[in-house]
Amino acid sequence: MSENQENIQELTLEEVMSDRFGRYAKYIIQERALPDIRDGLKPVQRRILYAMNQDGNTYDKGFRKSAKSVGNVMGNFHPHGDSSIYEAMVRLSQDWKLRAPLIDMHGNNGSMDGDSPAAMRYTEARLSKIAGELLKDIDKDTVDWVLNFDDTEEEPTVLPARFPNLLVNGASGISAGYATEIPPHNLTEVIDALIYLIDNPQASLDKLMTYVKGPDFPTGGIIQGLDGIRQAYETGKGRIVVRSKTSFQELRGGRQQIVVSELPYEVNKAVLVKRIDEIRLLKKVDGISEVRDESDRRGMTVVVELKKNADGQGILNYLLKNTDLQITYNFNMVAINKQRPEQLGLKPILEAYLAHQRNVITKRTQFDLKKAQTRQHIVLGLIKALSILDQVIKVIRQSENKKNAKDNLVTSFAFTDAQAEAIVSLQLYRLTNTDITALRREQANLAEIIKNCQQILNDPSELAKVLKKELRQIKKDYGTKRLSEIQAEIENIKIDTKVLVPEEDVIVAVSHDGYLKRSSLRSYNSTTNDDNGLKEDDFLIFQQVCSTLDHLWLFTNKGNFIYRTVYELADVRWKDTGEHISQTIGLDADEEIIQTFAFSDLQQPGYFVLATTDGYIKQTPFKDFAPTRTYKTRAAQAIKLKASSTDVTDVIYVLPETNLDVFLASQHGYGLRYALSEVPVTGAKASGAKSMALKDDDSVVNLALVSPDEATPVVIITQRGALKRMNAQEITKTTRARRGMLLLRELKRNPHRVQIMTTAPKDKVLIVQTTTRKKFTLTMGEHPLADRYSNGSFVIDTVKDGIPVLAYPVVETEIEPQE
Repeated sequence: MSENQENIQELTLEEVMSDRFGRYAKYIIQERALPDIRDGLKPVQRRILYAMNQDGNTYDKGFRKSAKSVGNVMGNFHPHGDSSIYEAMVRLSQDWKLRAPLIDMHGNNGSMDGDSPAAMRYTEARLSKIAGELLKDIDKDTVDWVLNFDDTEEEPTVLPARFPNLLVNGASGISAGYATEIPPHNLTEVIDALIYLIDNPQASLDKLMTYVKGPDFPTGGIIQGLDGIRQAYETGKGRIVVRSKTSFQELRGGRQQIVVSELPYEVNKAVLVKRIDEIRLLKKVDGISEVRDESDRRGMTVVVELKKNADGQGILNYLLKNTDLQITYNFNMVAINKQRPEQLGLKPILEAYLAHQRNVITKRTQFDLKKAQTRQHIVLGLIKALSILDQVIKVIRQSENKKNAKDNLVTSFAFTDAQAEAIVSLQLYRLTNTDITALRREQANLAEIIKNCQQILNDPSELAKVLKKELRQIKKDYGTKRLSEIQAEIENIKIDTKVLVPEEDVIVAVSHDGYLKRSSLRSYNSTTNDDNGLKEDDFLIFQQVCSTLDHLWLFTNKGNFIYRTVYELADVRWKDTGEHISQTIGLDADEEIIQTFAFSDLQQPGYFVLATTDGYIKQTPFKDFAPTRTYKTRAAQAIKLKASSTDVTDVIYVLPETNLDVFLASQHGYGLRYALSEVPVTGAKASGAKSMALKDDDSVVNLALVSPDEATPVVIITQRGALKRMNAQEITKTTRARRGMLLLRELKRNPHRVQIMTTAPKDKVLIVQTTTRKKFTLTMGEHPLADRYSNGSFVIDTVKDGIPVLAYPVVETEIEPQE
């Protein structure tokens, strides 16, 4: 008991976890998830290839059940689940994952659609011919060996790898703290770079990239971004764009179809087709009539059939941006180098491979030299024995046994033990003249082999020649043309809104309380004008026929503006209320939309004129109100207000060099008129300039723009319910920031105060709303023009019906009936 207690150690949880996780991380980094920089294989892949080679399951023999190979690997080298071994084996056979598949497989080995392979009891496999190049000369002590998991066999720590598998087939994997993503490359290009690097060890990356132009995916595709490739080859990390290879085919009836012949690397074709079909069903793009997968044994083909007169290029751009027809591929070239995970560029990977090959060739040459020297020693002994054959036979006949005969030969003729063993084992038929000639010829060949081996071992340039010769042979036997096209720049895809939204005319409505909607003209025509879906005390401030591609600017009384495109508005029936602006943008409790404008594009030449209740005015160019990136969730500033109690009275859009006058009315009954050209042009964040000189308790009620010469009627409505209609030109034109002239005759008792001022042509109909929510319809033509000294006539009984607080024109839209 005391001995057990002595063995007990008290450790903190942090120490235990750190130690155990450190061991686990080291194992999965070195022995599971990351490839070796020399042969480009993970341990499970290396064990599969070695076990199949050891079992004679090579390309020149018949196929064998995959289950047998998996069992051999699991029982002898890889003590893990059979499914993980079989999955690794299947991946090594998939020609859409590997540029040079290392296993040939009969049966269902999966597909680009993500289909699972058949069970291993159904499929058959063998090593491919090029896989044999990875294992070639493994029996010549070219690599290091370790005991397997149960110490019953030895397995190689790396394969001789006669071709640069890491770059040719790439690798992907995730371990603790490390991940790797190395794309496949073209074997011909990589070998050309290796040969150049052998001759020019100081070669620059740019020179190497004239050979290795970039990845070469087995699925082809178009690679964009030369800068990303160079960055990856320099640092081990980089980003490129891989897009499908597509073309347009004309169909009968003026239609066309997009034909996809190559997909980006590791894109699931079935998922892609489903995604495109979802876009068609949800009508995110207008113009797709059908999506078909026409792939067969002759090749991969996906067809996107378009409707008549559809914008084919626009639809293709949308699909490239919103589906896996185009993906971003991120290099992360991490491999095990000298037992450590390292992120490496192109040149270090090539250098590590060449160092491995020099080591392999050196060890192979040493093996061949030793073997040739051993055989030469025997051959020289046999030649010597045959030259004194009679004496040799006499000594052997006089000997007691084989051992005594060997000893006597060594003693009598100075043969070595090995030579004596070969002599006593010699069969009688080998004593002919022919065999003596053959031995002499063999000795000459062995002498040549020994000479060549010694040259290779003693002269690095001779070793380089051998290495280049072998690489060229690999290139000749297995080299292929490049599949992926490389383009220098990443194309910036622009999606035309017309592709996303069918262009059509709709009726757009914006209400005073902040409800927005668009409706079809058919829905509008089928509903009476009174049934617009609004609440009883709400009214329309904007109603107009617009295109779905038009742009709206909505200005609020608190100096903000909201941008929307028409197609972003809720598409509802005309008799529905619509969507409230607060569902997407938060406004203050007392903030209201006071004016709305619609434009066909974002390149208008004009200016917005804004006036405030505290006596400021400005002009701001249209371009200053361009929508921001966050326009969908927040309002932008249109004018800077100096106090929270200040409101914007009016917003008017004018074209440049418009000859108009500003007409302002204050609450205390002052009117001021001056040229619009006096109003300075400032930005959206500015407050503007002084518009009118106000008394302390006075404020600007409204702004109107009037003709400088022709009579322009305006209407004034007071808090006592009086209406006065007069020509703005009754007020003498002066300059900005004056107090102006009285619009009403001042009364000592209960004087009139202006509540509303607006332009008032004869055909204008105003709805006036009072504090009691009552509405009065006033037709301007029914009220004659008065002079400047008149106080107008009473139209509303304020005692009974309340004080007028706002007025809005009756908005009507004439629309041709829809067929």
